[in-house]
Parts: sequence; C-alpha cells; structure tokens
Amino acid sequence: MSDVLSSLARKALFTLDPEAAHGLSIRALKTGMVPGCRGDGDLRLATKVAGLAFPNPLGMAAGYDKDAEVAPQLSRLGFGFIEVGTITPEPQPGNSKPRVFRLSRDRAVINRLGFNNRGHAEAHANLTRQTRGGLLGVNIGANKDAADRIGDYVAGIRTFAKLADYFTVNVSSPNTPGLRNLQTREALSELLTRVLAERDAQAGRIPVFLKIAPDLTEPDLDDIAAECLEQKLDGLIVSNTTLSRTGLSQDRHKDEAGGLSGRPLFERSTIVLAKMRRRLGPEMPLIGVGGIDSAETAIKKVAAGADLVQLYTGFIYGGPMLPGRILRGLSRLCDVQGLTRLSDVRDSETARYADLPIPD
Repeated sequence: MSDVLSSLARKALFTLDPEAAHGLSIRALKTGMVPGCRGDGDLRLATKVAGLAFPNPLGMAAGYDKDAEVAPQLSRLGFGFIEVGTITPEPQPGNSKPRVFRLSRDRAVINRLGFNNRGHAEAHANLTRQTRGGLLGVNIGANKDAADRIGDYVAGIRTFAKLADYFTVNVSSPNTPGLRNLQTREALSELLTRVLAERDAQAGRIPVFLKIAPDLTEPDLDDIAAECLEQKLDGLIVSNTTLSRTGLSQDRHKDEAGGLSGRPLFERSTIVLAKMRRRLGPEMPLIGVGGIDSAETAIKKVAAGADLVQLYTGFIYGGPMLPGRILRGLSRLCDVQGLTRLSDVRDSETARYADLPIPD
C-alpha cells in the first residue's frame, strides 16, 4: 500500500464513527488487505530488554487489539512487539457510547471506553489459534464490578502465562472508577506482591511491567519508584492517557470526559518518563508511550530514558505505513549521528526532561 493509498484509506475511515472505523481496520487486517513491512532489517535498532530480544524498539500499545485478534498481522506491519488488551477476566461492555472522540487538529483522541473487551476466555482462544508473529505482551486489568480487583490481575497472569512474552499490569486507565487508586504505595505493594507471586508460581520467569498514569505528583512518583525497586519489578511503562486538557485547540470535543492521547500527551509523558528514569536508575527497563508519531518523537523518548517505545493514536492518524516510516527514519537518524546502536542515545536528554515541572 502506497502512502497515497494509505492517506485515502485514512480519509475514508475518518468519515466513520471512531469505533466503527476501528472495527473496520481490525477486519481489514484479518483479511490480509493491509500489506506487511519488514521491520527487523537494521540490527542497530535491535535491543535486549528484560531478557527479551526485540528486533526493533517500536511496539503497538495496548488498546488497539483489545481481544488479541490481529497480533500476527500487526507484527507484519513492522512493529517489534505487540501488546494486546487490556483484558479482564469476564467480558464487559465498557462505558456507554459515544465514548471515543477524534481531535484532528491536535492529532489526538479522547476515550472513555472503560476496558471494553470479551474477557480472558476469548482472548486466550484467539491467541491459541494464531501463528506467533513476534514478541507478545498481554495487558491485564480488572473488571469494573470485581469484588477483588487484585485477584483479577492474578487471574490474568494465570490465564496467559503460557502465551505471553511479558505482562503489563494496567492500573492507570482513568475510565474505570477507582482503578488509579491502585497506584498508591500501600495498594501497589499488595498488588505487585500477589501478581509477582503468581508469576513466580508459573513455569519460567515472565517479565512483568507496570503501566502508570501521567497525572502523578512528584511524591506519587517517589512511592511508585520505591515500590518497583523493592519488588524488583521487571519494568515500567510511562504512560497511559491524561485527564489534562492543557494546550488543546478549540476542538468541539476537547471537554469530553476521558483520557487524552496523541501529540498533546508527548511532553507530559516524556517528562514523567525522565523523572522515573532518574528515580529508578539505569538498569530498570522503561517503555515510553505518549505522542509518538515519527522517528523524531520516538528517538526523543529514547533520549529521555526509554528502552522501548509504543504508539497507538499515532497509528490512527498515520495509518498502517507509519511503523515502516518510523523504522526507516530511525535508521536514517543512526546514519546521521553515526550510531552503532540506537540505544546509545538513551538517557542523553534525561536530565533536561527530568528537571522540567510536570505540566498542570
């Protein structure tokens, strides 16, 4: 698919309701209408993180493939790894519609989906049927009405232990009431203790990452970093969507409730990423998410402290050719800067970003 055809396809999809467009894109991937792109040709982009060998540092974030329907097809677009979910033990419809809003002038999206998914059983069946296409992360969450939310995360580890290359514990969605309370020190301690105990009880040592919000205070970051280090967590993902509306244009949807993603999230999420790198030190793996839609934004995340990066909203606006464009751009940046490995730039801008205040 040429960039021209990709642009035309995106314009056609943008005439549809966002959720309808999303469903159509999933169906297109299933039918093979979207051609692949080799993304593993440049060894300078390869990296090893948490014991896993990534062919390149660019991943698809959770939220796109909620029910693990098209992970192999997404891998063929060039992504170095795919994160499916968020998946909860029981199916749930999520919040009432409409619940997804494009802010095209800002290259952003607001969503209040609320962990809509078909549950563990269907995602497990989907993954079992598939031919593996690359590294797979499983993003696990809790049902809205669960009596024991931490127990839901433990169940996620148990269900997908033989299928996942890594897990992401998602406690940072703003669209499930009370979920972000699990980021407090006491609650996080219990959560990670139980989740890691279940992980250790399974065959092998599957890396577990924690995904945090960008709407945290400096003391919040202190507590999370201390708990991650104490629990010897495998890594951190920074960040989920934001409740802030700072810097948005006067789009008619800008005041919709929900989490904001896309370009306006870049600065905030990158600052929080750098602050966590400073707190966690050089060894803890970090995945940077928020506002990535080009090779330039991807490498800025790495410079701020990320070992890997993920995108989703950028894919909505950039289309299926975006992963290939980003990877080619990263290769060109390696050429221009004379890098033997892209990871050589990691932390080169950590101090600059970490010294900035988190935006209001």
